Amino acid sequence: MKRKINLPAILAAICFIVALAFVLGHKIQWAGPALISAFVFLGWSFQSYSSLKGYTYTAMIFACVITALYYPQYLVQWGNFKLAVLIPFLIQIIMFGMGTSMSFNDFVGVIKMPKGVFIGVTSHFIIMPLLGFTLASLSGLPAEIAAGMILLGCSPNGMASNVISYLAKANLALSITITAISTLLAPFLTPLLMKLLAHSFIEIDVLHMMWDISKMVIIPVAAGLLFNYFFSGKVTWLDKAMPLVSMIAIAFSIVVIIAAGRDSLLTIGPLLLGLLLVHNLLGYFLGYWFARIFKMSERDCRTVAIEVGMQNAGLASGIAKEMGKLATIGLAPAVFGSMMNITGSVLASWWHKRPPEDPKKAEDKEEKLQKGKSSSLAAV
Repeated sequence: MKRKINLPAILAAICFIVALAFVLGHKIQWAGPALISAFVFLGWSFQSYSSLKGYTYTAMIFACVITALYYPQYLVQWGNFKLAVLIPFLIQIIMFGMGTSMSFNDFVGVIKMPKGVFIGVTSHFIIMPLLGFTLASLSGLPAEIAAGMILLGCSPNGMASNVISYLAKANLALSITITAISTLLAPFLTPLLMKLLAHSFIEIDVLHMMWDISKMVIIPVAAGLLFNYFFSGKVTWLDKAMPLVSMIAIAFSIVVIIAAGRDSLLTIGPLLLGLLLVHNLLGYFLGYWFARIFKMSERDCRTVAIEVGMQNAGLASGIAKEMGKLATIGLAPAVFGSMMNITGSVLASWWHKRPPEDPKKAEDKEEKLQKGKSSSLAAV
């Protein structure tokens, strides 16, 4: 049987070669269209493989970022209209979509899994803010860009963590509950943590930030929950459309922020990228072992790791916009939002191939082992 030719993959390879030729020929300014096309074709080619479909969106985000770096003049302002004005509205749409995907039963999870929820939420709001503050303090970056790293760390989890938890065969119910609780706590905890950790970098108006986050989180999430409660299963087109709308909204926000902060990013890009990668990976690592300390199951440890390491970068970007600092404070969240999709997908693929052992089976195995040891000692 002949293998079907993956034309998009071939086109992607050709575009990458063309881009490389321009770079080697010191014509990097001409490589933009080829690189953008390469990632678009690459994402398209992933659709042909079930194991790679999850990376399609990541490839498209790369295409968006490259577009913003090469053509920022088209992505900052159209005539007298600044595109950044749309970001808070887009965040509200994303939060509404999050609400429609939840139900009031998700909050009942606090009663069903109090230990897991408490550890997940607590570790998230301890580990990531402190990591953000430490890295920002050591970075030597301009104050407002460093403050963006702290803001990112003080933000709640996003819906992306739920998708990654599902792919990683973690505890999806726990993941959704942690996300829901941390999102509702964000209007209070994020401003207070920013005041505590970022006051030496920028001025923080706690009450103003609380109101900004409430507008972008509490109101649209509550509206989404009510919509789901009254119209669940009755508006199927919306259920199908909201994930796509959310992805487009996130991509658009990233493009606008990268375009606005392009000059700063080209100057401190490698350093910022490295620091954010450390922030992200340490979040996974410390989250996992924080849960391990409290003797949680492997599935729950994976869940906490993902919930700690993945942030609601979109919300952080919206807060930066409301602060009037999109091109500086918003830069770290924009870069992190792109990065965590890659690291999260890789981590999910790794864990997906290594399913966690069923807790009951693990207990039975341990019990048999203990009985075996007792029998051996008795024989002696």
